Amino acid sequence: MTPNPYLFIVIFIGVALLFPLVPLALAWLWRRFFQPPKPGPDKTSIYECGVESIGDAQIQFRSQYYLYAIIFLIFDVEAIFLVPFAVAFTGLPVGAFIAILVFLLLLVEGLLWAWGKGCLQWER
Repeated sequence: MTPNPYLFIVIFIGVALLFPLVPLALAWLWRRFFQPPKPGPDKTSIYECGVESIGDAQIQFRSQYYLYAIIFLIFDVEAIFLVPFAVAFTGLPVGAFIAILVFLLLLVEGLLWAWGKGCLQWER
């Protein structure tokens, strides 16, 4: 007797639904029965790190910061990929050397593109 092949899929979907829904239901029940609502001006006031909030919470950041961060990450990851190649440089075949040259050329192309677009120019 072989089980229905869809039985395992149904069990998997049931477990996948139960794992997130059971803790959510338990948390809702706990809040409903063991935590009475106590609204008031002290509970509904904005409070952060012991200091009353003053002014607007929205601060505008320049996109230049994000561009520098992304460019830094790209070249940081490049260094991580280059270290194993540099360690095993003499024992690698010609195909690996060509592959790393293509990798470096693509990264230089990305740097030249960012430079050409003005991403590396800091404006005040």
